[in-house]
Amino acid sequence: MSTLSKAAKFAERTSHLRASTIREMLKVTQQPDVISFGGGLPAPELFPIDAIAECTREVMDEYGAQALQYSVTEGIPEMREWVARRLTMRFNRSIDADAVVMVNGSQQGLDLIGKIYLDPGDHVVLEHPSYLGAIQAFDAYQARYLTVETDEDGMIPASLERVLASADPFPKFVYLIPNFQNPTGRTLAAERREEIVRICERYDIAIVEDDPYGELRFEGDHLPSLSSYATTGTIVYLGTGSKVMAPGLRVAWVVCDDEDVREKLVLAKQGADLHSGSLSQYLFHRFVSRTAQFASHLSEIVATYRKRRDVMLESLAEHMPGIVSFNRPAGGMFLWATVRGIDTAELLKVSAEQKVVFVPGVSFYPTRDVHDGMRLNFSNSSEEKTRVGIERLAHALRQYANLA
Repeated sequence: MSTLSKAAKFAERTSHLRASTIREMLKVTQQPDVISFGGGLPAPELFPIDAIAECTREVMDEYGAQALQYSVTEGIPEMREWVARRLTMRFNRSIDADAVVMVNGSQQGLDLIGKIYLDPGDHVVLEHPSYLGAIQAFDAYQARYLTVETDEDGMIPASLERVLASADPFPKFVYLIPNFQNPTGRTLAAERREEIVRICERYDIAIVEDDPYGELRFEGDHLPSLSSYATTGTIVYLGTGSKVMAPGLRVAWVVCDDEDVREKLVLAKQGADLHSGSLSQYLFHRFVSRTAQFASHLSEIVATYRKRRDVMLESLAEHMPGIVSFNRPAGGMFLWATVRGIDTAELLKVSAEQKVVFVPGVSFYPTRDVHDGMRLNFSNSSEEKTRVGIERLAHALRQYANLA
């Protein structure tokens, strides 16, 4: 009687899955004396705990068993209507609640997009570097990647045009984060946004616009979403409540005017989890419906993160040697540093010994061919911890690079 080898017991696509550097790092950060700039974690002290407790009581009183029962796959009507109103305001164009599908965190949205678009070997177009969570989600469907050049103003349209013009086979979609990108913190320049929409329209390729940080702007004017532009092309927009309320609720949304895309997403979601948690949606909706309280809460998050960014920038400027350069994001939760001539994955081993960690930049390149970057999260550390952590990191770098 023949038996399968250990590897043969699993689907072939599992061989393409790679561990998340960030998830693995979170294990290290459980040590109380480690300062972490690694995870993309919101500040827990800003979670509206008392308000959520009040909302829970109100939801139980008003909805009771309905909030604990199975619900429709697309999401509860109240949440879909709130998302539509919020995005109508932000996009400056009408969004219908029927265009909204609630998902269990935007990471599920990425997985569902991979599920409905990708066959093994299909190409996805990414920024270079790009979000690790998206790469992981698409890896599960055995995607291959075409990367577009970026600079401090985000994706370069001319590079996107070259990639699409020469692609063979033609890719399934373009994925990007236009606002305060993860990992770099960069924002796609206003003058590039419609140009990218028109290029994709001309090549008849879908855009996946991931916007987890768009509400977290510290300075300057809000820029038009790619989804703001009228187009004959398909744009799939991802938004989340994780950064403006609490990630543990896993309330997020996918918005698309294309009914065929939405139908496929709903069918894929039914096979994954039937529907997102009803109670979480009711709680989220009740909190954001307290309009003044939600606006005040969001303002507090923005003000806190702005100050934490400023402290990190000041500390980097004070302590880092000249081989380090870094940017100044206008919002979000991350900044990007480049350490000339240094493999930051090796630097991490030294810095971890000195009780400070970050995410090496190589993790965000699908080809894993760029080694001198690092993503630094500023949202999750107090100002004092940030100062101490950056000083530790600078000391680790000087030690590793044999700098005086």
